[in-house]
Amino acid sequence: MQLNVRIIEIKGRRMALLPESQYRRLRERAAAPASESGLPPLPAKLPNGNYPALEYARASLARKIIRHRRRLGMSQAELARRAGVGIAYLNRLEKGNQNPTISTLEKIDAALKDAEKQSATV
Repeated sequence: MQLNVRIIEIKGRRMALLPESQYRRLRERAAAPASESGLPPLPAKLPNGNYPALEYARASLARKIIRHRRRLGMSQAELARRAGVGIAYLNRLEKGNQNPTISTLEKIDAALKDAEKQSATV
């Protein structure tokens, strides 16, 4: 994220001045647990109080896959290879930009479970 910062001095103290939108983004990042960094954001609520279903489902699924993969210390490339899917496809899925098929989800789930079993026996 490119910050638009200006340094000013007030009463002998150096201060960083930046646009409020950038300040809010930095505050959100700082408040998020480290394990949440790099995860696709969940969509904002609609005016009627609901979430957009498809976008929410994509982001939620992506976050679960990323968390599980990270917990196992796997790269995207390794998970893609184990699941038999393309790296670019998995990348889009983890960004929340792809609608996976049930069979693809089953492959990814099986690959994660297999990796979990292997790490438990080591």
